[in-house]
Amino acid sequence: MTGKRPPAPLDEDALRELALRHVARFATSRGKLLAYLHRKLRERGWGGERPADPQALVERFVDLRYIDDAGYAAMKSAALGRRGYGARRVAEELRAAGIAEDDRQQADAQVAADRWAAADRFARRKRIGPYAPAPLDPKQREKAIAAFLRAGHDYAIARRWVDAAPGEEMGDEEEPDSRS
Repeated sequence: MTGKRPPAPLDEDALRELALRHVARFATSRGKLLAYLHRKLRERGWGGERPADPQALVERFVDLRYIDDAGYAAMKSAALGRRGYGARRVAEELRAAGIAEDDRQQADAQVAADRWAAADRFARRKRIGPYAPAPLDPKQREKAIAAFLRAGHDYAIARRWVDAAPGEEMGDEEEPDSRS
C-alpha cells in the first residue's frame, strides 16, 4: 500500500496561484490572506530561488484591489449584525481578521446605528424577552443576559430585552430606564 505523495514545495508562481485561488473563492482581508499563505508555507515548505515574501504578495493584491479591508469590514459587520451580534463581538471578529482601526470606521458606525435591530434579531432567534413563551425565572434570566453579553451587546440593552414581557411590543430603540 503506497501513501500519498507530499505536495511539492512552493515557489513564487505556486504561492501566487494559491493566493489568487483563495481571494477568488473567499471574501478575505489582508491579515487572513497573510495567515493563509504563512500556513501553506509551513505545510509545504519553500523551494523558490529567492526567499518567500508573502507580505509583498498580499500588498500587491491590495494594490490591485483584490483585497479591500474596509469593504470586508463592512460586509462582515453587516452579516454579523443580521445574525444578531452586538458591537463588541463584531469588533472582536474584525480584530481577529486583522482589520486596522481606520478600515473599521464605516463598519463601526453601521453597527452602532443597527444595535437595537441586532438585539431584536438575537432575542427573536434565542426566544428571549418579547419572543419567550413565558416569563423567565431568575436563573433563566441570568442565562439570557449572559447570552446577550456573549453575543456582544451591552448590559443595558441585554437587560431591557430580557426583562421585556412575552409579547411586549419593543418598538424602535429606547433608552433603558433608570432602574439598575
